[in-house]
Amino acid sequence: MRTFGYDHVHGVPDALRAGTDPGAHYFAGGTVLLDLMKLDVMQPGALVNIGDLRGQLGAVALDGDGLHLGALARMAEVADHPAVAQHYPVLAQALHSAASPQLRNMASLAGTVLQRTRCSYFRDTSWDACNKRSPGSGCAAIGGVNRHLAVLGVSDHCIAHYPGDFATALVALGTTVDLQGEDGTRSLPLEELHRLPGDTPHVETTLRPGELITAFHVPAAPWMRRSLYLKVRDRESYAFALASAAVALDLQAGTVRGARIGLGGVAAKPWRSHAAEAALVGRRFDEAAAEAAAAEAFRNAVVHEETGFKPELGRRTLVRALLDAAALEV
Repeated sequence: MRTFGYDHVHGVPDALRAGTDPGAHYFAGGTVLLDLMKLDVMQPGALVNIGDLRGQLGAVALDGDGLHLGALARMAEVADHPAVAQHYPVLAQALHSAASPQLRNMASLAGTVLQRTRCSYFRDTSWDACNKRSPGSGCAAIGGVNRHLAVLGVSDHCIAHYPGDFATALVALGTTVDLQGEDGTRSLPLEELHRLPGDTPHVETTLRPGELITAFHVPAAPWMRRSLYLKVRDRESYAFALASAAVALDLQAGTVRGARIGLGGVAAKPWRSHAAEAALVGRRFDEAAAEAAAAEAFRNAVVHEETGFKPELGRRTLVRALLDAAALEV
């Protein structure tokens, strides 16, 4: 690990001032950043410890407008929150399926949303060709070991996947994220926070320099309680998704009035499938409808040497999730 500066802040204004210094990175739980520093993948000039801001940015509240989550609330406390489990089960399930109990007790919501790819070529600095780590160097994953990588949203410059569970569920539900910087505050759909790789895969988000995530807002909607998260992986626990689906359905007399679909383990960023949702709305729900939506979800999939199985696995995962959600008693 390399030498770095350290600043422990106790208020948002202090954090913003420290966060604008060149090379500075915020951290709270540190479960991703410190790991990547040990691997020499990330080399921040300074760390800004914002853990003490949990009192200001860690609340969990439910009202008529929806669910409000402080950015520094811990994964475990949100996963176990009775209101989340009752009214937004897909979020609780996504959190419980992620990481390990020890990590969930440490990691913040903002940190888990901003986690970086698990692509081996990104995390192993002995490989020179990684456009995400070293812009312009190439992509060793194309033509290499890429079984876990993305088939949606990829480019000729990067096929790395987004590995997280929680953001997949958040993006499906139309979540908005609050941001604060030295120039003021702004809000945007979570779907717009992460960028597709294009020809600049090293630029992963639309965050401005020094900008801090302060909260997530999940809207109230009739489909929230008929929701679930399904994760398919190589082993039952402490493993990243090969394919996952976050689904929510509004069913009235067997007809789909509204649907929300997020896909994980298969995409370059937290992925909401508007095409799959549109294929369901207004249609009588049955297995054929679920299969039609799944076909739309993966219509533009791009496969490489070892990812040819992923579109089919993704389709089957989504169909199963939709059928299970439709069967829920709410």
